[in-house]
Amino acid sequence: MATSEKARRAPVTIGSIAIEGFQLPDGSYRMSQAQAAEAIGLGRQNVSDFLRSKALKSLLGEGYTSQISLRENVEIEPDEGQVRGGSRFVSVPLEVVTAYWQWQSHRGNKRALALCMALSLETLERRFDEAFGVSRTESDRDARLAQRLQEMEANYAKLEEAYRVEDAIRWENEELRRQLEAHDITPFEDWPR
Repeated sequence: MATSEKARRAPVTIGSIAIEGFQLPDGSYRMSQAQAAEAIGLGRQNVSDFLRSKALKSLLGEGYTSQISLRENVEIEPDEGQVRGGSRFVSVPLEVVTAYWQWQSHRGNKRALALCMALSLETLERRFDEAFGVSRTESDRDARLAQRLQEMEANYAKLEEAYRVEDAIRWENEELRRQLEAHDITPFEDWPR
């Protein structure tokens, strides 16, 4: 469904990730579906699938999806000097972008996990800075965020290895429990099941 409103465009930096942010005439902020997905290494179709999923309803409430159009095309104000041809993008409200990144993190997407962790840490740090009267420039905050994202991305291999080890231990424990129970052996009465 196309709307007649025109959004304003501005560059937004999230650590080392550069996106275009959009502001609708009502003052609300949006991202494009494509950029929401690209920020965590996925394609736009993945966001479209999420918007139709039960996960979105679970995260934001049953009635939330009725509040947004799944194909909300928003017209963008032309760039300075642009004579003809308006641009459009398929918009996603920031609360949906956040739910999408959290959901992808929950599903094991390491880039989404790193992004969610870094943004959460920045949010907490801003509150502590305010409480303790610490002043930082936005460029300082962005540099710190970019550094955190780089460090977390460098640890992907370590995270994946840790998950593999935990999965192997869990499988081994389940297999041993199954074999013991198959032989009617219960070494502990309060053994968790």
